[in-house]
Amino acid sequence: MNEKHKLRSTAWFGPTNKEGFIHRSWMKNQGQPEDMFNGRPVIGICNTYSELTPCNSHFRELAERVKRGVYEVGGYPVEFPVSSLGEPLMRPTAMLFRNLASMDVEEAIRANPIDGVVLLMGCDKTTPALLMGAASCDLPTLGLSGGPMLNGRFRGETIGSGTDVFRFNDLVRSGKMKECEFAKAESCMNRSIGHCMTMGTASTMASMTEALGMGMPGNAAVPAADSRRNRMAQHVGRRIVEMVHEDLRMSKILTRESFENAILTNSAIGGSTNAVIHLIALARRIGVPLDLDDWDRLGRKVSTIVNLQPSGKFLMEDFFYAGGLPAVLRRLGEADLLHKEAPTVNGKTIWENNKDADNWNEDIIRPFDNPIAEDGSIAVLKGSLAPNGAVIKPSAASPKLMKHRGRAVVFENIEDYFGRIDDPDLDIDENCVMVLKNCGPRGYPGMAEVGNMGLPPKLLKKGVTDMVRISDARMSGTAYGTVVLHTAPEAAVGGPLAFVQNGDMIELDVEARSIHLDVSEKELAERRAKWTPPPPPMNGGYQKLYYDTVLQADEGADLDFLVGCRGAAVPRESH
Repeated sequence: MNEKHKLRSTAWFGPTNKEGFIHRSWMKNQGQPEDMFNGRPVIGICNTYSELTPCNSHFRELAERVKRGVYEVGGYPVEFPVSSLGEPLMRPTAMLFRNLASMDVEEAIRANPIDGVVLLMGCDKTTPALLMGAASCDLPTLGLSGGPMLNGRFRGETIGSGTDVFRFNDLVRSGKMKECEFAKAESCMNRSIGHCMTMGTASTMASMTEALGMGMPGNAAVPAADSRRNRMAQHVGRRIVEMVHEDLRMSKILTRESFENAILTNSAIGGSTNAVIHLIALARRIGVPLDLDDWDRLGRKVSTIVNLQPSGKFLMEDFFYAGGLPAVLRRLGEADLLHKEAPTVNGKTIWENNKDADNWNEDIIRPFDNPIAEDGSIAVLKGSLAPNGAVIKPSAASPKLMKHRGRAVVFENIEDYFGRIDDPDLDIDENCVMVLKNCGPRGYPGMAEVGNMGLPPKLLKKGVTDMVRISDARMSGTAYGTVVLHTAPEAAVGGPLAFVQNGDMIELDVEARSIHLDVSEKELAERRAKWTPPPPPMNGGYQKLYYDTVLQADEGADLDFLVGCRGAAVPRESH
């Protein structure tokens, strides 16, 4: 190996002095033979295994498969844990800790004798957190997703995680489903290892990893319980060693073209709105310019062709059998919507990987002349209510509400919403616009997935299934409805959303990409003068650090001091 590709780990294991003695000797207490330290690439396996992260609970076995592959081609695998972000259990929201986990990943990589990294990720925030942290180090890196669960089955029907929870909950609240039936569905929905099998955030981010070129072909859709997921892990172990020898770092893969491919793919698959925030944050870590305007400009080009919940009917297991993301990427390439020369981790271009992909079910992966939704999966709205932008997912919304004018019914925070939404005397009808404040990056804090506010029971009982909802919050990628999210600037920093009052008229026009608060500038100025920002949630600890430094949603909601690539320089040794 020439000097340019000198292994980083040799700074630890190469010297014959006292420091080299210490580094080698302590690693030998695990039974490592002498030749492990003779110039083998050291591959870090960054593992988000945790029993508190159900999506990632099978990662011990996955890591062992990666190790097998590393050993087979002469590498030295070392597994290390990092913060694991479990979407189902963490409070107040896993998003609050995405940036903290990325710091853990970045510093764990930089501080240790690692030449290349495999990222084991699955649950929603583990994927962006690991990619962001690794990007700030810029070593040869390969992302391996844990895979989706098998389809849920309940009383003869296929059900999807998240999406059908919201549906069942509305049925219970409207009196159309018994609570005992609701309880029985619990054991039928999440019936195998893996993450959400709808096109929620976990499946979306697994797809983004593949579309960015950071994952192997097929990474997104192979079910966690399928033996082919383990086989992929073994191939990943082999390939990362080759990437180290090739010096194929993240910055060589995460190009502007790669991010554009990911945005186009997100539209085609009907991906989660959360991908907007995560990809902008990742791009800023690696130094690629990317903003909301890019999402809207590129997304308009692509119809949603993947028929998966919440936009459509099927689930990830079905998507895999139909051909998975390779079949989608082939469709994009054949329509001249793909940057075909974008590089990927396996050394081939994105087009070389996918140009011959098969599509076995055209009801699941449709042609562009028969899409699920004509409009792309993400639309960016701007106007007096969201000067810096807000997003909506047209493929999961009601067409009749895409252009709407209605009276605002305002909830000052999530506690106010929960305290009033079930009140039969709440002054609201189906033509109103529900507005939720103070749930953005600083307001919650962490920007929780509460934007898809459940409708009032009195309207559900009338058969109303959707209303326009606006907030500075996020929503689960498994959710659906005419929901405007990520309103920026958020209410907690004095964005226009903070000054909306009950009775104000709000106009939504998705086709025109506008969202307008029908209140005069003079009136808004008077309201602004009387406004007091909410107090910070904590006076110390990580939450204070987060509150003081978090950026707005349109900037990726990263911490301001984490933006950028700092590299993986070898730290100084004491002598």
